[in-house]
Amino acid sequence: MKTINAWSQVPRFESEEEEAAFWMETRIDSRLMNQALLRADNRESTTITLRFDPRLLARLKRIARSRYLNYQSMIKQWLSERLEKELE
Repeated sequence: MKTINAWSQVPRFESEEEEAAFWMETRIDSRLMNQALLRADNRESTTITLRFDPRLLARLKRIARSRYLNYQSMIKQWLSERLEKELE
């Protein structure tokens, strides 16, 4: 079994099948995994308040639950993706 010692050793995958095959034969070195888990999150975040229609919020929560995500994290992900598209 091959061991990954640096994240740069993980290639870009063309398909999920290719990625699955790679991880079936590869493991992550425990030191690398510990670095990822113990790394302090130095990013700052600002709390904001958004008002949503209750039905819209319920729909967002339902979608997030179906994807096993926190609805707030999903909203941040969607906003980030949309911002990247706008900046292209």
